[in-house]
Amino acid sequence: MTPAALADLLHAVAVDVLTERGLDTAALPDEVVVERPRNPEHGDYATNLALRSAKKAGVKPADLADWLATKLSDTSAIASAEVAGPGFLNLRLAADAQAGIVAEILAQGEAYGHTDALTGTTINLEFVSANPTGPIHLGGTRWAAVGDALGRVLEAQGAAVVREYYVNDAGAQIDRFAESLAAAAHGEEVPENGYGGAYVAEVAQRVVELEPGLLDQPREEQVAAFKRLGVAVMLGEMRESLEAFGTHFDVWSSEAALHASGAVGTSVQKLKDDDALYYAEGAWWLRSTDHGDDKDRVVIKSDGNPAYIAGDIAYYRDKRARGADLTIYMLGADHHGYIHRLKAVAAAFGDPPDTVEVLIGQLVNLLRDGEPVKMSKRAGTIITLEDLVDAVGVDAARYTLTRSSVDQVLDIDLDLISKRTNENPVFYVQYAHARLCALARNATDLGVTAADPDLSLLVEPREGDLIRTLGEFPRVLSSAAALREPHRVARYLEELAGAYHRFYDTCRVLPQGDEQPGPVNTARLALCGATRSVLASGLGLLGVSAPSRM
Repeated sequence: MTPAALADLLHAVAVDVLTERGLDTAALPDEVVVERPRNPEHGDYATNLALRSAKKAGVKPADLADWLATKLSDTSAIASAEVAGPGFLNLRLAADAQAGIVAEILAQGEAYGHTDALTGTTINLEFVSANPTGPIHLGGTRWAAVGDALGRVLEAQGAAVVREYYVNDAGAQIDRFAESLAAAAHGEEVPENGYGGAYVAEVAQRVVELEPGLLDQPREEQVAAFKRLGVAVMLGEMRESLEAFGTHFDVWSSEAALHASGAVGTSVQKLKDDDALYYAEGAWWLRSTDHGDDKDRVVIKSDGNPAYIAGDIAYYRDKRARGADLTIYMLGADHHGYIHRLKAVAAAFGDPPDTVEVLIGQLVNLLRDGEPVKMSKRAGTIITLEDLVDAVGVDAARYTLTRSSVDQVLDIDLDLISKRTNENPVFYVQYAHARLCALARNATDLGVTAADPDLSLLVEPREGDLIRTLGEFPRVLSSAAALREPHRVARYLEELAGAYHRFYDTCRVLPQGDEQPGPVNTARLALCGATRSVLASGLGLLGVSAPSRM
């Protein structure tokens, strides 16, 4: 019985108890909270249901807890129910109820923990979206790992997720990039506010190879070609890097294309027609302060040119026109101001503010021997995605970037995540999976199978701890999706790996010597199979491999 199933049982029993005593069942909370006590001696699970409901029901919490305990003890799923403190209930599951968790995992396989909670919802998930003026830096790499994992977690809850990359290929930074490429091609100094680093010369050389004779053309035509082809080359490199990192985008949207197609102009005109913009001081302004922004935003400047937000307006409208029910923007640490202005854009089109969500990610620092890692040789001023992968590999990079909340600055110890020891979280989890795979191979060699296991035999404390940890997986996935926090999956996997290692060190799974395999061996092997399945599923949701050998 998973915590969710136990919560349903508690609610049903509470309805019966209140009804039998002529009390109002509306006193019950919408959600029954079930938690695992920190001290295992207190039981398998605990609930504060009586405390939350008693006052509204007009009874004492201790009395309601007593009634619930008596009723629960009569059910086949509960071995014991004890009242603690002012009205808490400590519960122990019956062996058959615990066994149900293992049986459910074995029956559902990779689908275990997945729900249809978001079925019918199309989510546009925009992440990374680094300017195509240089390699993807560490901040973008963090979003590449977290964004992809979040997409997988949302899909596990039934959502249709469109992963999208917004290419900022318009504006002054692209002009400076083109000028920098032209200067590099001619062996000139980097222009003021231009782009340096070895990669600029590399991209410039690629452009010259793509268009022979380019350097013989007038400088203005050269810059135009460097702008067009340089962005294309840079985007090609970004795609290759992201794909190699395990991050795939369904859609690559161009800011320049929005302007060229007239989408920006028509979107702005619609807001003018709907009185969502107003004219003042020679410019057109979005009424963003009506929706929580600290100031109204200029959309069309006094010189008649669109401000950057004009592209955001057209882009949001385009996403909605393509069927997005929810638009999630994953932005860098310096983009806090975008939260309210993007919600204001949604409101200007008549959409609820929660149609837009903005997640802000903090910075990433690389450390070796406790000291900051030197800058990239290729990029000059930044550490890139390729630098991190070259140092530790894709799995370690993705797992490490995903296992911490994105609202925290992340310090990555390269020495730690390169170790093949239990100190390294990704190794710890992957080793648990590999250990389980080795166990399965050994079982095959010994002729031991997990067919028709009697799971009610799993009554040892370490077995129960592992089973209850497995039972938490659906709730972890649900909360990770609802809170947009895939790091919860990583932390859970570490907890599960720990529960498995402790189980394995205490409970012998396979027979030794001349022993014949018995029902307990079969049951424990089935438990190991369920554990292996959940570890593989969780790692897959993070885009990290589940190795069978290490």
